[in-house]
Amino acid sequence: MSEKRSSVAPIVARLPQYTKADQEEILGNSDDPFGVASTGLAWLPKEDHFGIRHEDRLVAHAGLLRLPVAIGDTATEVVGVGGVAVAPRMQGRGLARLVVAAALEHARTMGPEHALLFCRPPLVPLYKRLGWHPLDDDVVVEQPEGRLVTMPLRTMVTPLRDEARWPSGSVRLYSLPM
Repeated sequence: MSEKRSSVAPIVARLPQYTKADQEEILGNSDDPFGVASTGLAWLPKEDHFGIRHEDRLVAHAGLLRLPVAIGDTATEVVGVGGVAVAPRMQGRGLARLVVAAALEHARTMGPEHALLFCRPPLVPLYKRLGWHPLDDDVVVEQPEGRLVTMPLRTMVTPLRDEARWPSGSVRLYSLPM
């Protein structure tokens, strides 16, 4: 039996918080809900959260966090996008596009010229369709005890201003990844 699709357009709302219980409402109770545990990385929580509810359940999320970064010899900041999730039963309905677009709309008010995310290789085509561009250069991120690690996931960026151009050069995130 197929689930009936609502003709009402989903509404993205800014969430006052995003808890482990919220994440489990979307993705279920898994030890590795994002499929990145094998990287062994520690991650930062996001500060701004956007979500979509369907039938009183949270079914999609994207989070943001402003982070210091160096690109080549230039110190700047980016808006990190992370925690993007869509409930498995709701995938294929454009919810990732909607929740990421709402998060990026807010990111444009935060100051940095670019947003950055890390994703597993199978998700690269999705983010390309959403206007993100993969970086060819390695990205170094911090880990606990000040350890530096080359990010094993694919790094992608998108401009937050029409005139913004990603500079060339190696990338160093001066924090844990988001």
